[in-house]
Amino acid sequence: MYDFYENIIRNLEDALETLESENEDIIYIAVQGIKLSKQALNKFRNKVLEDGFNSRTEEISFFKSVKPQVYSKLIYYATLFNLESRRPRGSYKSQIKYFYKYIDKLDSYFNENLEFYHYYRRGASMFDEYYFLRGKEDIHLFLNTYHFYADEQFSTSHDSTVATILAYDLLIIHLKKEIDKLEGNGNQNRVNQSQVSIAWTGHKIDLIELIYALYSSDAINNGNAEIKDIARIVERIFKINLGNYYHKFIEIKSRKINQTKYIDKLKESLLNYIEKSDE
Repeated sequence: MYDFYENIIRNLEDALETLESENEDIIYIAVQGIKLSKQALNKFRNKVLEDGFNSRTEEISFFKSVKPQVYSKLIYYATLFNLESRRPRGSYKSQIKYFYKYIDKLDSYFNENLEFYHYYRRGASMFDEYYFLRGKEDIHLFLNTYHFYADEQFSTSHDSTVATILAYDLLIIHLKKEIDKLEGNGNQNRVNQSQVSIAWTGHKIDLIELIYALYSSDAINNGNAEIKDIARIVERIFKINLGNYYHKFIEIKSRKINQTKYIDKLKESLLNYIEKSDE
């Protein structure tokens, strides 16, 4: 069953990656992102209604870890459309003020749901049967969260809260990048073409996983290098625009199975190469 869901998630991520890398109009990206996310979420819903779950554990896992990966994209792009549609067209100062105010609005959601936020972030499970089994809806959540699919057959009391947390993480990253651009601290232009004739031909998300592995190892500048600096150099070397790599890292963290699958693949490839070189 999980292969079905993982394929949908992977296809959605690939489609969204292509969408964001080939377009610069944020409103257009948001509209198309909503459409793609809805399509994927509808596939999830149809599968759940058709096949159900084999156990309560399986149901909890789906609503806690699987559905929010897609549902969060829908919330993200819907909110992105809303905030960008209302973005001031005046001075940089007015836009920066607008973005900071929106960040405060998102932060207030985390504060209002602080108890569950900490529960989810620390990977707790003691209340999972209440939070992630159907038939235990909390009317308070219907008043304060996004319920695009608020039906008893495809919703639990807190799957939308998880999705909203993930979506708001992405939105805060987007807002901070926009603020950096307006303040002149971020360089969002396409990277200059490198003189070295090599190019990255794998998935962008794999390269981003590698970048974060290097960053977390403290092997560059004695651990004083910033992610954005490492990413910028890698972009130049491999002639690639990584887009929103902070966004992609959140996707990596959200993987249910094997968060470091590309690093593991590299290890396997290196061991195979070593073995062959000894022959």
